[in-house]
Amino acid sequence: MKTLNLLAFDMGASNGRGILGVFDGNRMDLQPVGGFDNNFIQQGALGYWDYQHILDNLKACFANAKHQGMTPDCFGIDTWGVDYGLLDKDDNLIENPRAYRMSGDEEMHAAWEKISKREFFDITGLAALNFNTVYQLYRRVLEKDPALAQARTLLFMPDLLGFGLTGVKKSEYTMASTSGLLDVRTRAFSGEILDRLNIPRHIFREIDMPGTLRGSLRKDLAEELGLPLVPYAAVGGHDTASAVAAIPGQGDFAFCSSGTWSLFGFESKTPVLSDFVYDSNFSNEGTVQGGYRPLKNIMGLWLAQECRRDWAKKTGETLDWEYIKAEAVKAEPFRSILDPDYPAFYKAGDMPAKIREYCKKTGQPEPETIGQFARCVYESLALKYRWAVERLSDMKGRPVTSLNIVGGGIQNLQLNQMAADSTGLVTTVGPTEGAAMGNALLQAIALGEIKDLNQAREVVRRSVQTTVYEPKRTAAWDEAYARMLAYMEEMTHD
Repeated sequence: MKTLNLLAFDMGASNGRGILGVFDGNRMDLQPVGGFDNNFIQQGALGYWDYQHILDNLKACFANAKHQGMTPDCFGIDTWGVDYGLLDKDDNLIENPRAYRMSGDEEMHAAWEKISKREFFDITGLAALNFNTVYQLYRRVLEKDPALAQARTLLFMPDLLGFGLTGVKKSEYTMASTSGLLDVRTRAFSGEILDRLNIPRHIFREIDMPGTLRGSLRKDLAEELGLPLVPYAAVGGHDTASAVAAIPGQGDFAFCSSGTWSLFGFESKTPVLSDFVYDSNFSNEGTVQGGYRPLKNIMGLWLAQECRRDWAKKTGETLDWEYIKAEAVKAEPFRSILDPDYPAFYKAGDMPAKIREYCKKTGQPEPETIGQFARCVYESLALKYRWAVERLSDMKGRPVTSLNIVGGGIQNLQLNQMAADSTGLVTTVGPTEGAAMGNALLQAIALGEIKDLNQAREVVRRSVQTTVYEPKRTAAWDEAYARMLAYMEEMTHD
């Protein structure tokens, strides 16, 4: 086969990248062709994503690839979950897409008066998370939002960006599975949920599966960019689905997609809908194979990112991550620990003060230095990983035997070792650009150059150098874990 240039757009809630997957039939080599900041704009009680800013930067990545002599043969888009845009009858975007970070509990609890929390889980298989699309939409219903009344089409973020580049309106399965609107058994939008919450059915589009072609670059855009009509492939539209597709693990492994969130779970051909899964607030999200990922959304490196943002606001200086990580290495172990998923940590703003308040309430020393804050966050994340692994083993009915971590978070080598030490599992890390790798692999599947996901993972194993961390669990880790469990119990009743 000829070498393929597969342009993977990987959009996170803080930045976006265009990464070219150069595939020779044996190995996939990733080459960046553009990057840009992506932050929501707060307007009163709501936040919005700058859709045109994102779209313009995607076009710039196409231009950069061409300039570098690598005309894309296909492209795909993955983003963070749950967010969406609304189009009117003329297919114009009614307003910039709302940002999930501004969600609150009020609309979720109001929705539970129509459909109980347990009914939601039984229909969708999802954890109760106030930012899920269903609750965002119900807020619009309660507010009699004119944009919802005007809407003729709802498209999730990767599908909305894909529409902007191709004109095709479809919903990709893994992204729809994060919404709280999908029937977990039929993999179709739930008419029962839509009708009982007065969310209009007509705004939803046909669901397609990752690894299928979905139109091509619009003719006017292709002419503007001097490109052919580049095919567009549906990939794992949810970045976690694409990242998990690129995990080179085998056997009874658990995965962690590490970044702003730590998405912790395993793959299953069927949803896991037990009382234990419901009580643990785990979700069954979709895999690129059309199956399920029972997983836990752990707050992730958001806590450290927010601390860094707060320090920059107060000092005018944005600290280098390498400096922050080096300070964490020097800090005293287990001085202060917390539950990363404590509700106060969810919203943006003044994270150091929130962490100090948590430590004060639990009778621990309050972090004072940058290193103490960072070490507190990293150790607490590793301890929450252990909590997740124990529950995943119960769900699987057999022990998790190894851990695979992908994503940008694996650049924190200290956290990688902490994950191994806390869980007691041999931990394999890599690839760093897991979502982009999975995105490109699904494009190759759509083009018929890779047969299936098993073959795609063989390509990953040939293409990526992974690092293995051996666990060094100590009594100190066990004691710290017992403390975290006690704090979780204590703060539940706060």
